[in-house]
Amino acid sequence: MTTSPWRFLCVLLPLLIACGDSDSGKDAGTLPDSGTQDGGPPPEDAGTPDAGPPPEDAGTPDSGPPPWDGTYTVLQDRGDWIDKGRYDTCQFLDAENLDPQLCQSLSTFDVSSCSTEQLSGIEGKGIYQLTTRSELRVRPGRPNSTAVGNGSSAFQLSLDGSADSMSNAPLLARVTEGGTFFVAGRRTLRTPSGDNVTTTAFAGCHVPAPGIITGCYVSCTDSPISGYSKTLGTFEAHRMTWAPGEGESSGGLARLGEASTPLGLPVDVYVTKEHAYVVSLERAPRLGGLSVFDVRDRTNPTLVKTVNIPGDGAWNGVWAKGDALYIASDSSGLVVFDITDPANPVFVRRAEGPAHVHTVLVDGDRLYANSAGVATYVYDVTTPLAPTLLQLVTPTPGGFSGGPHDVFVYENRLYVSNADSGYSIMDITDLDNVQHLGNYTPPGGFVYAHHSAVGTFAGRTLAFEGGEGPGTHVRVLDVTDPTNIPLIGTFRMRPPTSIHNMLLRGNRLYVAWYQEGLRVLDVSHPTQPRQVAHFNTFREDDPGRRAGSLEGAFGVRIPGDGYVYVVDSARGLIILNEP
Repeated sequence: MTTSPWRFLCVLLPLLIACGDSDSGKDAGTLPDSGTQDGGPPPEDAGTPDAGPPPEDAGTPDSGPPPWDGTYTVLQDRGDWIDKGRYDTCQFLDAENLDPQLCQSLSTFDVSSCSTEQLSGIEGKGIYQLTTRSELRVRPGRPNSTAVGNGSSAFQLSLDGSADSMSNAPLLARVTEGGTFFVAGRRTLRTPSGDNVTTTAFAGCHVPAPGIITGCYVSCTDSPISGYSKTLGTFEAHRMTWAPGEGESSGGLARLGEASTPLGLPVDVYVTKEHAYVVSLERAPRLGGLSVFDVRDRTNPTLVKTVNIPGDGAWNGVWAKGDALYIASDSSGLVVFDITDPANPVFVRRAEGPAHVHTVLVDGDRLYANSAGVATYVYDVTTPLAPTLLQLVTPTPGGFSGGPHDVFVYENRLYVSNADSGYSIMDITDLDNVQHLGNYTPPGGFVYAHHSAVGTFAGRTLAFEGGEGPGTHVRVLDVTDPTNIPLIGTFRMRPPTSIHNMLLRGNRLYVAWYQEGLRVLDVSHPTQPRQVAHFNTFREDDPGRRAGSLEGAFGVRIPGDGYVYVVDSARGLIILNEP
């Protein structure tokens, strides 16, 4: 079947709300725009200058002078989820009882240690993202497991109960008054072997800070493959209002205009010829496809056309070169449109190659199309409307399972975000003799290399790398020697939120961070990334807003016209000034 952009999370995070064919955008869209130069010449390096002019690729020229002199301390990679112990003091009653009714009942929990006063102050509405810490798994006929693990979930509450949901389905139970906080829901995952049904209940216990609830949970899964199991543990829930102390924006970022699209789930954007091309995944009942916006007036972007191809609704990535627009389709491969008339794309062909492409990147006269579980397909696009397949690049020896998810090209190297096989670096100087140079695999029970941006700082080649899923964050890696890749810096936001895509412009790293919106980091001292601007795209009351890890800002483009273009899962296209 076509690989779903959220497939990996459905496996890793059994409590995740938004599993299914609705995420991810590069999935789409935060690589720098091919052929667009950074504004102004690069500064002189404080040390030995890099040989030759800046390459015409997706990287960034040397960032040059102090405050960073190229020295660093190697950091221990603590993984995406940092275990700080139980989230709360609540306990379980009859923990080993496998009665399914206990998985949706408050009677499962001993809440005698909980604060009814704190719980009484919780507002009866909001979208919550949860991080869970499992501590006991009970299965019939098998020994209990006390291995500690982490997961994720989300739920949405409304004052009148009309929008109450968990796993995009109505709640089974809700008690959120009189000093009690309890919600339960059920998720059904259709598989070829049968339905996998998970029922989960959360009992709040304390409110350690405004907008944060801690407590205990139970989750019971009836799987056609592994049978019945019951998992118990604690949780921390964050309400997805803006982070404490934040307003809508800072650092000079300001919204100029925005426009929604009637198509599916917007996940990526590309800007060329005074038009913004937004691709969407199917999100029932809305179809996926392409939305074309005239952005000559940035304060009033205007939808001028939508394009759908019957049976082909998983459009996840977009790029352009000349008069050619390239669509990464998870349901049909690499799709080519003619945008000679930018307001009226005309279908040209489906390029030779795989039946599903998740992300696409153009660097010079080469196009890189990534097909999950298969390879990166490299095309010659000297004639943009007629891509010619040159080579298939597969990452590390031993293959991969979910990747390649995305790639970045810099100085004849292909940086492969190789999904659950880690982050791989390939020498693509000679496409007939591609060499694997090295790999970086973060610690933890699950790894998902999702996206990266690469540049030169103080004479060293650095990669800004991120995964996808709760707790994912920016890693700064020294990839100068791909056989020995140290972690030299990190930047994190709230624990339940997920990073998505990033774009490097000089000393600024622009990060589309789902519920955290757009984050702009000063990385002139890359061992200490520092936020200098933000724009919160996520609002709980946006029409179409849902509860789930992969909601909010998906992608960002900075084409060099003085503006920043962001695509948000509910709001669509948002245009900001470039700070």
